[in-house]
Amino acid sequence: MLTPLGRLDKYAASENVFNRQMVARSLLDTLREVCDDERDCIAVLERISRLADDSEPTVRAELMEQVPHIALFCQENRPAIPYAFSKYLLPIVVRYLADQNNQVRKTSQAALLALLEQELIERFDVETKVCPVLVELTAPDSNDDVKTEAVAIMCKMAPMVGKDITERLILPRFCEMCCDCRMFHVRKVCAANFGDICSVVGQQATEEMLLPRFFQLCSDNVWGVRKACAECFMAVSCATCQEIRRTKLSALFINLISDPSRWVRQAAFQSLGPFISTFANPSSSGQYFKEENKSSEDTSVEDKTRTRDEEVPEDAQLRLEDVPTDPTVFNSSVKLEGALDPDIGAESPRKPPGDSSLPCPLSSEPHQEAASNEDDKKPGTCRSASRLEVGASAQDSAPLDQELYNSFHFWRTPLPEIDLDVELEQGSGNKLGPEGLEGTPEATAPASANITMATRKELEEMIENLEPHIDDPDVKAQVDVLAAALRASSLDTCDEASEAARRAPQDELLGCRLDHGTAGPLTSETVENMQSALRYIHDDSDSGTSGGFSPDEERRAKVQDVVPQALLDQYLSMTDPSRAQTVDTEIAKHCAYSLPGVALTLGRQNWHCLRETYETLASDMQWKVRRTLAFSIHELAVILGDQLTAADLVPIFNGFLKDLDEVRIGVLKHLHDFLKLLHIDKRREYLYQLQEFLVTDNSRNWRFRAELAEQLILLLELYSPRDIYDYLRPIALNLCADKVSSVRWISYKLVGEMVRKLHRAAPPTFGVDLIRELVESFGRCPRWSGRQAFVFVCQTVIEDECLPMDQFAVHLMPHLLTLANDRVPNVRVLLAKTLRQTLLEKEYFLTSASCHQEAVEQTIMALQMDRDSDVKYFASIHPASTKISEDAMSTASSTY
Repeated sequence: MLTPLGRLDKYAASENVFNRQMVARSLLDTLREVCDDERDCIAVLERISRLADDSEPTVRAELMEQVPHIALFCQENRPAIPYAFSKYLLPIVVRYLADQNNQVRKTSQAALLALLEQELIERFDVETKVCPVLVELTAPDSNDDVKTEAVAIMCKMAPMVGKDITERLILPRFCEMCCDCRMFHVRKVCAANFGDICSVVGQQATEEMLLPRFFQLCSDNVWGVRKACAECFMAVSCATCQEIRRTKLSALFINLISDPSRWVRQAAFQSLGPFISTFANPSSSGQYFKEENKSSEDTSVEDKTRTRDEEVPEDAQLRLEDVPTDPTVFNSSVKLEGALDPDIGAESPRKPPGDSSLPCPLSSEPHQEAASNEDDKKPGTCRSASRLEVGASAQDSAPLDQELYNSFHFWRTPLPEIDLDVELEQGSGNKLGPEGLEGTPEATAPASANITMATRKELEEMIENLEPHIDDPDVKAQVDVLAAALRASSLDTCDEASEAARRAPQDELLGCRLDHGTAGPLTSETVENMQSALRYIHDDSDSGTSGGFSPDEERRAKVQDVVPQALLDQYLSMTDPSRAQTVDTEIAKHCAYSLPGVALTLGRQNWHCLRETYETLASDMQWKVRRTLAFSIHELAVILGDQLTAADLVPIFNGFLKDLDEVRIGVLKHLHDFLKLLHIDKRREYLYQLQEFLVTDNSRNWRFRAELAEQLILLLELYSPRDIYDYLRPIALNLCADKVSSVRWISYKLVGEMVRKLHRAAPPTFGVDLIRELVESFGRCPRWSGRQAFVFVCQTVIEDECLPMDQFAVHLMPHLLTLANDRVPNVRVLLAKTLRQTLLEKEYFLTSASCHQEAVEQTIMALQMDRDSDVKYFASIHPASTKISEDAMSTASSTY
């Protein structure tokens, strides 16, 4: 019988603690009851202030838990109770931050952060009421626990209050707390939240005020502080410039990696990959934005044509898709085309003899060669990166090469250098230069005579030695190059027919697909490329037979200029088995997790630095490491491009397909994303392996099959109607008969999408055949679950409009209506739902007075007279009163 205020007063004055707790819980309900009267609302808020002085900590804690909800109510009813929160509630929250009871302080801190996150505290109140209190709580004479908690609150609220307030009111005290000599807990909190503060205040304040403090924290005597610094290193690095990141932070991070404490080293290695990723630069990573109105294929062809046939503007940059990033991924067609086409040969990079320490720049100067022809071949113009220039011309071109230099234009290992001995002999010792090279065509015929039978035999011997290792992509590329050179050396022999007969078995064995129509007379470029290819393969074979590269050579092979080499060396060492013993047993998993980010940072031109590490991780004994790689291999394929993906990632991808289910699921979840990056011929090879996904280590792993159905829906766009019908259709029909309803439910959608694509194909014969098989396999299935599945497929086809309604009425509807006489009520119930709630909502059956509409109406009338009450109900009910999606799953689940 008491009023809300009277009831509040009665229980608030009770000596029973539980009654006062109940009052705190019911404050929001009381406010809602009296919200129409402003005086009553103010009275309730005043009683909240009195309740805040309760001596029992549980009452105060309960009250603080209700404050965010009450504040939100006051905000929604602001016209009725203006300034209620600022006057009555905020002072309680701020006061409780220094409460003696730990539970009360924790609840007040959570309430303050919730209020800031919901923007319920005015900016003026933050500056005048919240921040001054927090600064006071962090004073030197403050309680140790309160000081630590206040620093944590300041750090957490910085992103919410913004840069201005943080710099003026929080940053000075935060810098002081970083140097707190008495409390390492305070320094540890500062170190743990250092990255958040840096990201708020920006680059200038970070470099001027925060970095000196960060250096001190990284060398703190307490290992917990140093560990916290290692964990936030990436966020700090993101707030600095590239120069400081490279010169100062890198050396600091190396110190953390070699820290005496194992826990610090463990945290540092976990942050190493993310820290390296902060060095990413679009010019070196090769990632860029494409024009929306052009496809990648069109753009690539356009760029190739422009580079080969037109003048390229001076500020143009080569695209990674157009230039192979590693010599090992050159295929035979590229090699042979480069040998026979002078234009392409001119674009191939070459390293001058005697300069083995510098990387070779990619040629981006065909426009300069054209310009030299127009300007009467002016001296100092660099004609081509594939032609050697000595003397004054080489010196003149050096500044131009230096201007064009950047990490995007350089390779680790150049293509084989051109042996100019033949040209020197024909030129009688003349000095080679831009003018001297004009005499090269006249020396073509004599040069071809210098290709002796001994050279051809040496080529054949090299091919035979490499044949046992033909499965290796790198070896395959080398064999293709040799075969192309061998074929080119025999094109102008007198008895060409006999030579072709002698080489045919060898070409067939090597699988070297050469275009016989492009064969022509030997040119100097052909001779040079053949000899350089021989030297390249011969050197590679010698290194392989001698036990591989020396340690110094391997070290030089992994040198790059994107990130400090010391960081990359430490990252590559994460696969060392000794690291698992001295640092972390899961260090290889952390390496695998961050590898795509590191690869993106280095760019595809530096993939050779990571290739061996990636292969080591892919063969790691821990399945969690391989699982991590399987989940990210599609992202790595985007970074590397199609050539490197085909050479290095496809073999590993194939291995993951045969791995444990825990690894295979990573490949399966992104199957479409990976296959769409492959060439169409390579993509078709996986059609034969999709059936293997139906077999799992555990037959109860139904989510694996559900994911397969999801991926098959996406794969429909990658394959032709013939491939879909021959390979994907059997898998889809198999999944439609799965034991688990969730798998079947996705499979019905898969079959519907197949019907859509096959019907739209020209001619639509595959679509008709698929519908015929659906009728035979499911519509006339002896098991009632199969007939029920047929109804579900029809319902999906209708809802998603996979077929035009006139085509549906011809091909599927007659078989669907025959199920009205099915002996199983479950089938008839689902049929009634489909006809009443899905089919009759379509315009085609509402407007057209055809024989199809009459057949549907007669079937519905028969179902309304059915002997089963559920069938009657769903055949008679109005379509808008219930939907099939609400209870379709329950019906399907009955067949589990």
